Amino acid sequence: MPESNYALQATLEAKPEKAEEVAQFLEDALPMAEAEPDTTTWFALRLDETTFGIFDTFPDEDGRQAHLEGDIAAELMARADELFVEEPQIEEIDVLAAKHTE
Repeated sequence: MPESNYALQATLEAKPEKAEEVAQFLEDALPMAEAEPDTTTWFALRLDETTFGIFDTFPDEDGRQAHLEGDIAAELMARADELFVEEPQIEEIDVLAAKHTE
């Protein structure tokens, strides 16, 4: 089982009139995440009406960097002015413990 010690946590504050478009974008991004061989887990979250999140994990720093340079991040940043109140907040974090079920 691949490890998931490296993670990213992103917070996205959608413009109110763009909230459903952001939700659809995140749902549609799943195949892009699935195509990334070093993305161990990928979650798109809706925290409230206009606040969204992405949490994903990777086995190493190279995997995390590959994701940051990948299609999802590129499309998010290209559409940031259109969709979000402010630029997405992306934090690199370390996972201390995780449970994976096959």
